[in-house]
Amino acid sequence: MRRMEKKTAKERQSTVMQYILFDLDGTLTDSGPGIVHAIQYALGKRGMVEQDTGVLYRNFIGPPLSESFPKFYGFSPEETIEAIGFFREYYDKRGIYENKPYTGIPALLARLKAAGKQIALATSKPIYLAEQVLEHFELRQYFDQVCGGSKDESRNGKADIIEDALSALGILDLGQAGMVGDRYLDVLGAHANGLSCIGILYGGYGTREELEAVQADFIVKDVADLERLLLC
Repeated sequence: MRRMEKKTAKERQSTVMQYILFDLDGTLTDSGPGIVHAIQYALGKRGMVEQDTGVLYRNFIGPPLSESFPKFYGFSPEETIEAIGFFREYYDKRGIYENKPYTGIPALLARLKAAGKQIALATSKPIYLAEQVLEHFELRQYFDQVCGGSKDESRNGKADIIEDALSALGILDLGQAGMVGDRYLDVLGAHANGLSCIGILYGGYGTREELEAVQADFIVKDVADLERLLLC
């Protein structure tokens, strides 16, 4: 990762964002049902059952599968690869469409573009799936750049993806850029790259406590609050 001069919390909070990076799952779209169904399918193929779907929502929406399967189920590297393959069997055909944009998100993206903002997607989801989601919901038109994880999940760390997005946008002044996301990984990845991060509560799968624990620079409760902050 390139070295950057990190800004203090006060400096980050004074940022006017000309370049805006968005997370996808839990931030732009409610992808939870499709992801959870795909995890249940993958576990079932291994003869396992997870009765508490709340556990799956908390542990698998946001972090990469390559981290969550070993962390929460103790899978070996080989078992993790197999489980990800089972996940893709379901998700790539069905789960990706068990999903919908949060109310107000398409209109927000349109207003940001009309205001001259540069917008990038920065998601750990494999980039080919991220592109499919944006195209399916007619959101791709609002994004200047789309950055995501590799298909084999060898590069899917949030800090790395955010770095890719910054490079793709050609940003020279980090003070004009910021990240929007719903989980602690979004905040940590943004701060690792010297960016402010807006944590959202309107439908994401993180909590206020989670976002405060990693010192999100702003926390907004709904899309209207997010719009006021981004267009200030």
